[in-house]
Amino acid sequence: MIIHQLYTKCLSESAYYIESNKEVAIIDPLRDIDVYIEMANKSQSKIKYIFETHFHADFVSGHVELAQRTGATIIYGPQAQPKFDFYSAKDLEVFTLGKISIQTLHTPGHTLESTCFLLKNSNKENHCIFTGDTLFVGDVGRPDLAVKSKELSKEDLASMLYDSIQTKLLPLEDNVIVYPAHGAGSACGKNIGSETFSTIGEQKSLNYALQSISRDQFVKQVTTGLLAPPKYFYTDVMMNKNGYDSLQDVVQRNNVCLTLEKVLLHQSSGALVLDVRSASDFAKGFLKGSINIGLDGQFGPWVGSLIDSETPLIVVCESDKTDEAFIRLARVGYENVLGYLLISDLPTNLESVNAISTQESATIIEKGNHLVLDVRKPGEVDNGHVLNSKHIRLQELEARINELDKNSEIIVYCAGGYRSMISCSILKKNGFNKLINVNQGYDQLKHENISLSENACKA
Repeated sequence: MIIHQLYTKCLSESAYYIESNKEVAIIDPLRDIDVYIEMANKSQSKIKYIFETHFHADFVSGHVELAQRTGATIIYGPQAQPKFDFYSAKDLEVFTLGKISIQTLHTPGHTLESTCFLLKNSNKENHCIFTGDTLFVGDVGRPDLAVKSKELSKEDLASMLYDSIQTKLLPLEDNVIVYPAHGAGSACGKNIGSETFSTIGEQKSLNYALQSISRDQFVKQVTTGLLAPPKYFYTDVMMNKNGYDSLQDVVQRNNVCLTLEKVLLHQSSGALVLDVRSASDFAKGFLKGSINIGLDGQFGPWVGSLIDSETPLIVVCESDKTDEAFIRLARVGYENVLGYLLISDLPTNLESVNAISTQESATIIEKGNHLVLDVRKPGEVDNGHVLNSKHIRLQELEARINELDKNSEIIVYCAGGYRSMISCSILKKNGFNKLINVNQGYDQLKHENISLSENACKA
């Protein structure tokens, strides 16, 4: 028996490759599926099953194309109704894979069709469970994504999740390995831990949602403090339900080299210029109106959180980064790309952002002449922040931009400089010109001699 966890850090997503006696199952594959086919071919094995734990909201799964190319059967748990050929598994149904088996455990709560898959080894012992977005390390799936007005509330789903945990997961042996669909940084949970796997025993001990609490207490805990889901979640759910074009076709369609004149024409018609370089490179010079979301960070989720999926995009990048940009956009359902502009074709009259070190930032902050803008998540801010700084979460920045004065000098920080440069590009696009980006962010800023909140001083 072979189990490979394929963790994609920029999406905080785990897919799984399981092999036994030349038969393979893939759980929650990404849209770029070649890696799974190559792994199976290398061991001269056949991909037999594609198990989907639920209709993913935060990425486009590779299930449809993988089934088309390999002949594998797509399997969902009860209550899933996609618009393509699949097998609807019954609760507790068992599927044989070589010398092992995989059992369906229907666990509604995150969504109605959410299902875990329990793997039993050749001795028929419970070995591990693939929990999708039902159970994470240190957290459980948010119960608000499948809400239907008047029909189903987040409290209804949270109550279902309570039953799923109590009846399906807590009875499992402590040594059963937990393989979730996501790790830290995913918006599918409130506060997912940094580890990418765990055990049932560890989660019984450490996970707040698996403690001995009443249904009402559980519902209150899992529904409190939920932030609005990213813009692209509904789009990706629909693509995962209805199907999509092959990734190769999308990349080929997007692969159009544009002249500067053509870019400016598209831009004047409503296209958004997306510069995917690092924050430091972007700061030195960029096309007016560009938004910076670097490929060196959580590119896909931030594109999905900040840009409408119907917006036509033009990618600005180096020539060797075009395919990577198109693939990572397609992973989150962004296919409306008009083409790309090479860095070498940028004009000489470029915009820029003043990006400085934490030491320089600390000196400026202490003088008190600048508005200090914190664009991190509320939980990060609660753990410590620059005293008297203004907090606007990056996802809310454009909607709340009227709270800021274009004539003010603004110094922007996040944890490490990635989100703050995205913020600076949004502000710049909206006519803010007196901006400073803190390169290394709060992680380094808190070590400087500046006034911090009480919690920050204890950090």
